[in-house]
Order: sequence, then C-alpha cells, then structure tokens
Amino acid sequence: MTDSPSAKRARFLEEQEVRYAALKHQLRQNLDPWGLIGIHSKAAVSWWSNPVELASAMTRYAHDFVTLQQQGLARFGGAPDTDIFPPNPEDQRFADPVWREDPQWDYIKEAYLMQTRWIQDMLYKSPGLTDPERRKSAFWLRQSLNALAPTNFLATNPTAQRQAIATGGDSLVKGLQNLARDMTNGGDVSMTDRTPFKVGENLAVTPGAVVYRGRLMEVIHYAATTETVHAVPLVLITPWINKYYILDLAPGKSLVEYLVGQGFNVFITSWKNPGPDMADVRFDDYIVEGAAKVIEVAQSVAKSEQVHALGYCIGGTLLAIYMAWANSKTPAQVPVAHWTLLTTLTDFAAPGDIEVFIDEDGLDVIDGIMQKQGFLDGKEMASSFRMLRPNSLIWNYVVSNYLMGETPRAMDVLYWNTDMTRMPASMHRYYLREFYLGNRLIEPDSLTMAGQPLDLRRITQPLFMVGAEEDHIAPWKTTYELVRHLPIDARFTLSTSGHIIGIVNPPLPTSKRSFWQGEAKPGQAPDQWLAAQQKQAGSWWPSWTAWLAERCGPKVKPLPIANREYRKLGEAPGSYVFE
Repeated sequence: MTDSPSAKRARFLEEQEVRYAALKHQLRQNLDPWGLIGIHSKAAVSWWSNPVELASAMTRYAHDFVTLQQQGLARFGGAPDTDIFPPNPEDQRFADPVWREDPQWDYIKEAYLMQTRWIQDMLYKSPGLTDPERRKSAFWLRQSLNALAPTNFLATNPTAQRQAIATGGDSLVKGLQNLARDMTNGGDVSMTDRTPFKVGENLAVTPGAVVYRGRLMEVIHYAATTETVHAVPLVLITPWINKYYILDLAPGKSLVEYLVGQGFNVFITSWKNPGPDMADVRFDDYIVEGAAKVIEVAQSVAKSEQVHALGYCIGGTLLAIYMAWANSKTPAQVPVAHWTLLTTLTDFAAPGDIEVFIDEDGLDVIDGIMQKQGFLDGKEMASSFRMLRPNSLIWNYVVSNYLMGETPRAMDVLYWNTDMTRMPASMHRYYLREFYLGNRLIEPDSLTMAGQPLDLRRITQPLFMVGAEEDHIAPWKTTYELVRHLPIDARFTLSTSGHIIGIVNPPLPTSKRSFWQGEAKPGQAPDQWLAAQQKQAGSWWPSWTAWLAERCGPKVKPLPIANREYRKLGEAPGSYVFE
C-alpha cells in the first residue's frame, strides 16, 4: 500500500524534527556543554526584572569600592594594616606577610577579594535561579575567579618575584623546565615527584601471590607472617577508579601489611585497567565476576564457608550491592558473615561537591566522551576531582612548580593518585545515571542486577562503617545514610582527615589523627550519633581489628597460599597493576 502525500509529508516533517533536535543537541554539546549560558542568561533577566534588588546590590558594590579606595589611600599614607576584605583563614594564597605589610600588594589582594566576593554574592542571590542551577553556576564561576587570582601570575605575585631575584632568575628557568616536562607528559600539573616510587619495589610490597586471573581482576592472596591466622579470611574489594595498592602502600602505611601482621588471612582485588574492548562490561559483571568471584576464591583457598568482606569507595558500593544481591538470592547461605565499608556511598541524595557534574547536561558530556573512547579515562576523572578543590589541588602547584621553580615533594599517596585507571563505558554510564542521578539503590526492588532485585533492607549481617570528616568525594553524613536503610545497628567510625588519609591511617606514635566511634541505630541521624560519641586520639585501625578478631573465628595454622583449584599464577603485586 502506497503512502498518501499527506502521510509522506508528515513523515518527512517528523524526520526533519528529529534531525533538528539532534543538531541542536550537538551544537549545545559543542558550545555550551554544561548549560551555563542558559543559567547565566536566566540570572541576568531575573536581576533586570527586580530593579529594586539590583539597585540595592549596585549600592553595596559602590560602597565597597569607595571603602576600598579610602583604605588603600590610608595605607599608602602610613596607616596600619586593617583588612576590610580579609582572606578566608584557610586560604593559603595570601599567607606571605608581604600581602599585609606592603600597601601595594595589600591593595591588589583586597581588590581581588572584594570583586570575587561581590560577583559570587550576586550569583547566589539571583532571584530567578533554582538551588541546583545556583550550585552549578557558582562552581564554574569559582573556577574562573580562582584562575584569575593575582597569585597565579608572575607580574602580580610578590613572593615569586622575590624568589626570582634571590636566585638570579634560576627559579624562573626551573619553572619553565617544570612546565615543559608537564606538557611533555600529557599537560597535567604535577602534584608529586614520581621518580622515587616503583610499584613492587617500594609500593605494594607485602609478600603474596596471584591465585586467580580473570577478565576483570586478579586476586592476590597474602602470605601469613604469624604462626596462626584467624579461620575466617578477609576479602578486600578495592575501588577500580584507581589501582588497588592504596591499601598496600609503602611499608608502615599499608593496611594489608597491618592486617597480616595481626594474624588475618587476607585476599584483595587488583582490577584490570579496561580498554575499548571492555566498553560493554556492565556493573552486573563486576558483581558476578568481581565481588562474588573473589569471595569464592577466598572460600576455596582458606577452606572457609564464610568470609569477612571489606569494600572501599566504589568497591564499597559494589559490596553493598553484592550483600543485597546475595541476601535476595540465597538468604540462608550468604557467604559473607560480616562486612566493612570505607567511605562508601549507597544513598546518593547528597553526594557532595561532585553533584555539579551530575545532571543531564553533565552526563551527556561524559556519555559523549565514553562513546568515542569506550571508557572514561582516569585523567578526566582526576581533573574533575581536582576542580572540586582548585586552589589546593591545581593553582597551588601552578605557583610552586612554575612561578617558584620548586620540584613537587615526593609523596606516595599522590603518586598512587596519579597512577590512574579507566572506567568501562557501559558500567560507568549505569553507575552515574542509576545511582548518582536516579538514586535508585536506596529504593527497595527498584533495581534488578545480575538477576536479583536489590533491597538494602534484606541485609542482616553485622556491619562496621568508616567515614572521613573532611571527605569531599563521599561526605561522611551521606555515607552514614546507609544506617537508615538497614534493619540492624552498625558500628560507625568517623575518622579525621579526608577520603584517602582518613583511611590510610596507621597507628603510629607520631600520628595526629583521631576518630569517633559507636553504634549507629537505624533511626538515628548523623549529628545525633556524633553528639553521643567521645573523640579518641590515634588510628581507628586497632579498634577495627579488635572488632574483627571477635568475629573471624579461632586461630588456626595457615594453609598453603594456593590450592589445586586456584593455583599460584605469580608473585604479588601481579600484572594488572602495571597496565
């Protein structure tokens, strides 16, 4: 049957509309991927629509401007320093006394602070913006304002000028050399001197063997260093955003080394660094071929019916999903007797500063990158995380490396942080959209993964949780929210410091760390929990291992490091960590 002319015309118009929509979307992705033009236009229109508020804001600006000029003239006339626009106490950019003592530099500093604060206030107070629009636009505005700080330029940085004079220009020569080196190595600003470190030599050196190798991971089983070990083995599920050895850092800082020394039988995941050929790997695969498999390997080699499982960051999210999955699949035969989560998000309602990237505009940008590559490169993720703290993680190093000509300090944690991995496109797309954007993991039976509906309320195994007070990747109050979705109490620990140092927290005599710890009940809010705890000095590691020792069974003679089913394939740290 031949279509009528009207039907052909309708189909043609529909096709043109689809093409136009696709072209419009592509143009927006190319010209304004984060939708900022629309937000800032909306802010401008809202101000013009509210002339009284606009006049009041301009009056405040005029007052601040006149006050700044009067203060500047007074300082040049010999008046003492009295900051009218003082820096934030945590802002180290203007820590050099010259920014207070010299009237010229003091004026430049205060003029910059006055302007940036007024601009940010105007944006925050725009009457026509929603809270998400306000947060997104403020984030990108801060990137520009921080980039324009006078400390970032030789002509307006007195400390760098003084260094150049003192070194006869040598600091500038070294700065150019540092810049050339970074440009040759991919363009990222160096955060650490990488030359002293080598995985397998002074990082990831706890003795052990690879006893399983699959398409997603290697499993490393560590050699016992005590005459007896607890019968129930420990399975450590690491994040695949970075390499596994954050938990086996340098000797003395290694959580693995510490656990082995305390008489625990330890297995760990070393994830494969995916390439384009793994673009279709799903989150379900990480459940079945990752969490479930490493637990199976530990059961077999340790000859134990159950294990203790630990998950860190996204590895913890995977473990929480596995626990819901296993309790749905075989509730009477869950192979994990008890579990630990380190800085882990399960409720993504308030994921912290990273939420500025998590909306339809932001995810379209990420999808476009992954569609071309088949993965999201660690370099892109690292850049996003550094933008959350641009002054300390970007511009601080620009100034020290390039203007001051200094070589970055050699730090093992920062070396690990630059040893980046990739995320498979399909898995990461699902993770961002279903968890971060949709927050569906906390909705009972909203997600079905690896054949099982997920409901966190089915999990009944004892849980030890750790959050970090200054964590901007997994804010501790958000990690705590899992307590509200479980039918059991949990032992919650809040460590000082951030996402990494709050976890890499060995019990050293010189440690300045501390923590709060206590039982968290399902109906208890995080602030209520914290108010009921006493701050304790030192590392939380010993209290955690005491909790484990009560639950991981009697001490037994260590078994061989491998068995017939899972043979020794090579020495730790394996091969995947070098990819």
